[in-house]
Amino acid sequence: MKDDDWNKRATRLIKVELARADIGYEELIKRLEVIGVTESYTGIAAKINRGTFSFAFFMQCMKALNQKNIRLEG
Repeated sequence: MKDDDWNKRATRLIKVELARADIGYEELIKRLEVIGVTESYTGIAAKINRGTFSFAFFMQCMKALNQKNIRLEG
């Protein structure tokens, strides 16, 4: 699988989790701030849409979403 394919899967996964939580980037920013992570709207949008965020960022987002289990697609 090419890197670009992995990036697309990463983007899809985080967007699915945001949709399940029924929140957008603005609310995600607020929730990240609660756990001590400061991000701008532009920064979050760019990272997520490119799919080039770090695993640490992904974990921070999942913590902000109070998501304990992540299901990876096949």
